[in-house]
Amino acid sequence: MSRSKLGGRRLAVAVLLAAVWAAAAACNSSGRAEHQQAQRLAQPSRWGTPSVFTTAHRSAGDAFRAFFGVRPEVEQPVAFSHQLHLEKELVCTDCHEGVERGPVAGLPSVNTCMICHSQIATDRPIIQSLTAMQEKGLDLTWPRVYGYTREAHVRFEHAPHIRAGVDCSTCHGDMKQQTVARRVVEMDMAFCVNCHKTKQASNDCLTCHY
Repeated sequence: MSRSKLGGRRLAVAVLLAAVWAAAAACNSSGRAEHQQAQRLAQPSRWGTPSVFTTAHRSAGDAFRAFFGVRPEVEQPVAFSHQLHLEKELVCTDCHEGVERGPVAGLPSVNTCMICHSQIATDRPIIQSLTAMQEKGLDLTWPRVYGYTREAHVRFEHAPHIRAGVDCSTCHGDMKQQTVARRVVEMDMAFCVNCHKTKQASNDCLTCHY
């Protein structure tokens, strides 16, 4: 083979290798960017939602449920009766301690329950199980009944609604008629907008979406 042909082949191989290397580098760069984006999306903000907004759903099923407002019934770790406790003249803030201070109302821990139940109804099996959990350093995991999907990009703060005199039952229904909490009010955009109109509160997009 002549030197000119050999040199030509070497040049072609070199060009091919350079193209493959450039494609691989671009792929790695794209992969890193996608990974970093996924990490940013996974990082929760102080609101408990992703710090970067996306309209994407994790699956077609999630998109379907979000579009039609389908929400599964949740099973709570304890069959807590709101009706019973409210009849005893407890108020919402006794258990939902953050409701007047910030965006999240908060859900009661075992320690919160035991403030009363270290002395009250101690012979009940459910209270005895809570006592055992506290002694072992375990806590309750309450699935959320209300709340918005990540894709809704809604930032709801409890505190300003409480300061404005909005009763808890406006959004949560009459809890005196409920035992274990159930979703009885559909807080969609129309519900919130109509309430803001009634209360003469701002309906600017950034009031709720930011």
